[in-house]
Amino acid sequence: MENEGPLLESLTHRLAECPPEFLLPPRTPSGGEIDVAAIVCDHLRALGAPLPSGTELVFLRSAVDPAAMNRLRLIAIATWLLHDPWFLVRADLASRTWRLLAQGLDAIARVVKAETAVADPDRREELVRLCLRELGLRPQGETVAQATDRLAMLDSVERQRVLLQTRESEARARQVREAMARKAAELAATRYAPE
Repeated sequence: MENEGPLLESLTHRLAECPPEFLLPPRTPSGGEIDVAAIVCDHLRALGAPLPSGTELVFLRSAVDPAAMNRLRLIAIATWLLHDPWFLVRADLASRTWRLLAQGLDAIARVVKAETAVADPDRREELVRLCLRELGLRPQGETVAQATDRLAMLDSVERQRVLLQTRESEARARQVREAMARKAAELAATRYAPE
């Protein structure tokens, strides 16, 4: 986040206006409507970047499970976001853009549905901030600390991790309470048992 990027509000507004076509089912061997690999290649071409090889693009066409399909839809949405004129004149961001699209959305795709990333204001902001961070940028007018703190507050992946950890802790505490209650009942039964 060492460099200042565009205004956060302009990007969240752009994301809110994402065309519904980008939310259609991605084309895979079993069907689908939009070709995510073509969308990504068109964007990289617009940046003046070299296109990835066919083997590098395989993951964009081979999804079969719902989680992978959601990831492809998030890639398409992120590509729409990054096709903003502010980014298109910055060819130096091409390699980071490819890395973001190829790997940077994996974690969020496991916990945030593509539709939610467009419809929900907090998830829009999270996706914008995540994309900026992966490109080494922060929103215009924010310090690195402000940008980092705000992304941490919105972090769906971390929230999911904390929820799972809390559930596990509660389950362990319940097991301990139940074991203690059983032990107390056994102890009480031995105290009052006839000799």
